[in-house]
Amino acid sequence: MAYLKFDKAQLINLEYSLSKEFVRSNRAGSYSSTTLIYCNTRKYHGLLVSPMENLDGDRHILLSSFDETIIEKEDEFNLGIHKYQGDIYSPRGHKYVRDFQADPTPTIVYRVGGVIMTKESLLVEKEEQLLIKYTINESDTPIRLRFRPFLAFRNVHTLSKANLYANARVKFIPNGVKAKLYEGYPFLHMQFSSKVEFIPAPDWYYGIEYNKELRRGYDYKEDLLVPGYFEIGVKKGDVIYFSASTSETNPDNLKRRFTFEQGKRIPRDSFKNCLTNSAQQFIVKKDKKTDIIAGFPWFGSRGRDTFLALPGLTLAIDDISTCKEVLDTQVNKMKNGLFPGIEGNEIPAFNTVGAPLWFFWAVQQYTKSVKSYAAIWRSYGKAMRSILEEYKKGTSFGISMHENGLVFAGQPGKALTWMDGWLTENP
Repeated sequence: MAYLKFDKAQLINLEYSLSKEFVRSNRAGSYSSTTLIYCNTRKYHGLLVSPMENLDGDRHILLSSFDETIIEKEDEFNLGIHKYQGDIYSPRGHKYVRDFQADPTPTIVYRVGGVIMTKESLLVEKEEQLLIKYTINESDTPIRLRFRPFLAFRNVHTLSKANLYANARVKFIPNGVKAKLYEGYPFLHMQFSSKVEFIPAPDWYYGIEYNKELRRGYDYKEDLLVPGYFEIGVKKGDVIYFSASTSETNPDNLKRRFTFEQGKRIPRDSFKNCLTNSAQQFIVKKDKKTDIIAGFPWFGSRGRDTFLALPGLTLAIDDISTCKEVLDTQVNKMKNGLFPGIEGNEIPAFNTVGAPLWFFWAVQQYTKSVKSYAAIWRSYGKAMRSILEEYKKGTSFGISMHENGLVFAGQPGKALTWMDGWLTENP
């Protein structure tokens, strides 16, 4: 039984369904997020949002939306939904939605006449790859499915605008195509488990609006490029798989990969399992580093937040090895006795006075699980001594330890505490 489930009456009510969002992440640092009816309401929404280390270290939206259309004889029923100026929603695919549940993966059911189709999506655990499974549960006659990929290729904090520089051409690969709108980005490989026809028909969709950004006072209009569309014939009982990835995949393996990845999901059938499932969403293991994300969709890794959350995200679920990996990763980042603040699209600032103190606390919690003071000292003794020495002699931003043992920090115009505030010399 699904712990989170929504019915037709709730889903076709836009005021209700657009206020409900989901976000799923993976160990590679990617995430997928949108509303229950797959209508994006934030500039941070997207089906495949991945970190781009070679660009700015921040997350970028590659695949914003993926609209499906059911073609029955000569009639077309577009299941997508986007908001435009004047509270216009087009197409209005939400009226075909019958059910949504979050477990084991986001699953939505559409009904168009005698056609019932189930759509399930998930992120591959350790790769920048989105998988979608389509099942034709009912259909009186053979039908065709059409898919339109809405591409963004932009930083999560910005918006895409129609331009002459975007490369709308695609390259054909097994059971699909790959596209790269701008230099510096990887190709987005879009492939199906079955033979599919792709019709190149590049077109900009102008003025898609994000209501959440409007309410926050930010730019809220975006133009997205659709390079063309896929078409495939299906009938009752057919199951097809779609992959959007930064790497080309073998289409023959998509079914096996989806089944394998879905099998690794923790069933959210108890309060503890729900917490365990949520905890794992914030762990990123990449390039021999293990980090904790401070929060989706806005934040990257932060030293202070990492140490605060570490015991609860790892030791509480008996994941001692991941706890050590995170501590080791942070120690390798340490500079002048300090840990980096916000990491992402900027050079991290080592200006958080409390982070080293929380490091000591996190090590203490880790010690309770390891129960070996000798092992702790071998791993972190050098780092702990370094922090104390730097605080004693005084380190960056006026951070130092007084003779009475209290820590002092202060530099005009610099936020050094969790409050992100400061005092000036002339308030």
